[in-house]
Amino acid sequence: MQLFDPDFASWQLGSSEMDALLRHFLSKHGKLTLLAHSNAELERNAPRFQRLLRDYSHAIECRRSSPALRLLTDSFCIADQLHVVRRYHSDHFRGEAVYDSATDTQVCGERYAEMWAESLPGLNADTTGL
Repeated sequence: MQLFDPDFASWQLGSSEMDALLRHFLSKHGKLTLLAHSNAELERNAPRFQRLLRDYSHAIECRRSSPALRLLTDSFCIADQLHVVRRYHSDHFRGEAVYDSATDTQVCGERYAEMWAESLPGLNADTTGL
């Protein structure tokens, strides 16, 4: 899964429910990449996600967007290169969902790859949040 959001504040990545879902996904050899403008929200308010990152550091990578991309305000998740859920602006829950369409998901996937190539190291398994 490939995730992009300015700060992941509304994703509830630190909740016990999300922790259980992500642990199940990662235990089945899933891979998770997160790209954010800032990782401060995850560092301060998501201790479960910090533990998940430590436990599955081989399967999770978190990076920060380059300064040139900091004006981007959308948010999206790509799964299996077939499905995408995208919010047009991260502050609003209006958006689109595309299922079982490699063609429609390809544009978002290519955009993510370009953003990832420009990104900087971000959150890692030994971050304490202090």
